[in-house]
Amino acid sequence: MLFRPTAEAELDRLLGCVVDESISWAHPERLLSFLESGNYRHAWIWVAEENGEIMARAVWWGSPDAGKPLALDCLYVHPSVDDPIGLAAGLLAHAHAAYDDKPAYHVFVSNGWRGDPRPAAAIAWRRTAAGRAGLTEELERLRYEWTAEAEVPKSSDRLEFREEDDDEVFVEAFRRVAVGTLDHHTREALLTMDPVAQAREDVAGYRSMPGDRSWWRLAYTGDGALAGVALPSANSGGPVVGYLGVVPEHRGRGYVDDLLAEITRSHAERGVQRIVADTDAGNVPMARAFERAGYRNFAIRLVLSPLPSGT
Repeated sequence: MLFRPTAEAELDRLLGCVVDESISWAHPERLLSFLESGNYRHAWIWVAEENGEIMARAVWWGSPDAGKPLALDCLYVHPSVDDPIGLAAGLLAHAHAAYDDKPAYHVFVSNGWRGDPRPAAAIAWRRTAAGRAGLTEELERLRYEWTAEAEVPKSSDRLEFREEDDDEVFVEAFRRVAVGTLDHHTREALLTMDPVAQAREDVAGYRSMPGDRSWWRLAYTGDGALAGVALPSANSGGPVVGYLGVVPEHRGRGYVDDLLAEITRSHAERGVQRIVADTDAGNVPMARAFERAGYRNFAIRLVLSPLPSGT
């Protein structure tokens, strides 16, 4: 079996890899669109080939200006393969060695997927293959959406939202919000990173997104104390709730509702018809805030990732 990245001349063959399962995958329209945008690249699409036939395909996603992929988007094995788990694991391992990294695998499924035999079976072999290739951590995230049919929230009468051009001011705000956070990604990162470095990395990540930097806001109480952060943003799919958080000393006062309302209103005033947001399944306060704000839980994102370095 030959494991290798692909070339532009192979596009027609890659488009022939069709997933007949109830999960997200790099379907032909998505493949063509993201190759054009630079979110997919042939160097980030790997295949397992035998006798000139593609027996497995893995597609990674990344920012158009990134030097390496950020996430695995699709894992396909030909139905004739007797051991799909072993072949998929081998394909991932070869690509990981070339990347010198193990990008997380993001799979999108419908609510209640565990009780539905088709998506449950589709996830089962992929989870096992990903685990063999080093993606052993599992996180379930709830996907929410706000649409223009819902009520647009009013401006907060408790907080003042201000622009701030200095990224370092946001770094310090992120650092403060991270203390005691329920966000899994932040908690995991802080196990091995200095808090300021972790905050700076997060700010840089949001900077790299397609959302406009001028949308970012810091929230202050009436006496001028920092209450939290509200970042409307966007990704390749459209407008999103980028980031929001309340500093520890102001938690328990419902400010999360004010921050989410500000993000929602900011997008809505620009004529946005749909806003998407994710939160960890275990972050119950944030999930309830989305529901209070008129967001609907429409799907699940399953994230399979490597153990944090140093753990």
